[in-house]
Amino acid sequence: MRVYLPLAAAAITVFSGHLLGNEINPSAEPENLGRLYLSNPAAVTPPQCYTKTENRDAAASNPCYVCHTNGQAPNFTNDPDLQLRYDFAEPARTNRWHNLFKNRSGYLAAVSDSEILEYVRRDNYRAENGRVPLAEKLTDDLPAHWDGNRNGRWDGYVPDVGFNFDQHGFDRDSSGRLTGWRALAYTPFPGTFFPTNGSTDDVLIRLPAMYRNSEQGRYDATVYRVNLAIVEALIKRRDVAIEAVDETAFNVDLDKDGELATATQVTYDWAPREQRFMSYVGEARLAQQRAEAPLSAGSYPLDTEFLHSVRYLDINGDGEVAMAARMKELRYARKMRWVTYFQHRELSADELKDARDFPDRLEPVIGDIELGVSNRRGWRYSGFIEDAHGELRPQSYEELATCSGCHGAIGANIDGSFAMTRKLDASDSFQRGWYHWIQKPLAGIPEPRRTDGEGEYAYYLRQVGNADEYRSNDEVRERFFNMDRTLRTAMLDKLAADINTLIMPSPRRALDLNKAYRAIVEEQSYREGRDAVITPRENLLREVAEGQETGVERVSSYF
Repeated sequence: MRVYLPLAAAAITVFSGHLLGNEINPSAEPENLGRLYLSNPAAVTPPQCYTKTENRDAAASNPCYVCHTNGQAPNFTNDPDLQLRYDFAEPARTNRWHNLFKNRSGYLAAVSDSEILEYVRRDNYRAENGRVPLAEKLTDDLPAHWDGNRNGRWDGYVPDVGFNFDQHGFDRDSSGRLTGWRALAYTPFPGTFFPTNGSTDDVLIRLPAMYRNSEQGRYDATVYRVNLAIVEALIKRRDVAIEAVDETAFNVDLDKDGELATATQVTYDWAPREQRFMSYVGEARLAQQRAEAPLSAGSYPLDTEFLHSVRYLDINGDGEVAMAARMKELRYARKMRWVTYFQHRELSADELKDARDFPDRLEPVIGDIELGVSNRRGWRYSGFIEDAHGELRPQSYEELATCSGCHGAIGANIDGSFAMTRKLDASDSFQRGWYHWIQKPLAGIPEPRRTDGEGEYAYYLRQVGNADEYRSNDEVRERFFNMDRTLRTAMLDKLAADINTLIMPSPRRALDLNKAYRAIVEEQSYREGRDAVITPRENLLREVAEGQETGVERVSSYF
């Protein structure tokens, strides 16, 4: 089995019509973004998988556990063994993520702080009048090198989110119309996705129209909120608090108390073999009765969509690091096919057999830049990234290949994703956890807890020895660790009350991380790595030997 860790965000930078630094490389823009070719045959293997885990005078670090763990059904991938050795197919044993070995310190020194701040504060998604230039280009003036299937039109997702959120987290476009997107607030996934390692990000979800409509087929905000709470309960496998609703209006016993009355929670109770079922409400309830809206624990509804923007780091008027307006990437996912528990189990078994029978064969990347690449589990992933002029363009086939590794066969994901399981609980969070970071920042959110009760981020620090897989974050090391590598109790106490203590960088580090993207921008060299690297990664292998062990002696669990 070949499975991998999450990949950091990428970026490219220009300023006021000219590049911040070197001149634009005229050959940097690919002639055909849809070309089905991988210059890196192991493009699905992100650089974090090449982490050198062994320490010279201490026990091995183990960042691998956050991805490689025993899955929860219907994810039947159980891969904690990958915490113990680098199980790479032969083509992947050479690390081709060359950008992580480059020293960018001289490059950073050539760019002023004011220049980079002005750049990241400039919105490259929305125009001042609310227009979305990328959407207009995709529909009205499609460049030939974006047309992956050469049919003269864009057949993929056209960005339609307005990033205008109400008190329930629902989005509206520039005309005030509901787009169906809803922002969810969550605690960042440990490691690369901490903002202190380079980027801020967000996640939006959209269910198909039947989950938004009443049984009469009309849009109903209460129906939509309840159905999203049902999805949350199914993914988290636990009860979810909701605003009080009249169950008689839905003809569904949401709280499972045996009567149709007022409900203040969706009770998770799904065990078909014991004749315990759950039901959606509204039009989706009727479709479910016709077997047109399947429901199961750990699975999103068919045609669920996710939108994920990855952004730079800004510094607000109070001197605090915050989400920037400028996007590095806009990532999109859609569930194209319903996969049953049985089919998931069969797929995992097939992957195990293939890994045994053909240990040096990598799985092909199936898909294209328009409809996206497949994770073989019903989902397609596509996205947009900055071009050499700072405008968003479709990601190439090779750039998208990284998606299928992280969202595919690894134990930690739930139906191909990570965010919903990390969503803030509805019972004690602002807007019940349905909001965007521009409505309320991360500050003040308590540290998430593991199933064993330990602080999740404190556990990561103990397992890894830093806040990133490469153990390269000097700022976190100095703030959280003593000289003997033990953790400082006072800092852990602060972390328990406010995750910003750990996950947000200082303004100085934020500026440097923003600048570190510049070389990648001018080079358009995403295929060689997207991490913000100031100095070369020391704890990173250039080559991996067959059967090489990590030095980790005991596996850990993500859940």
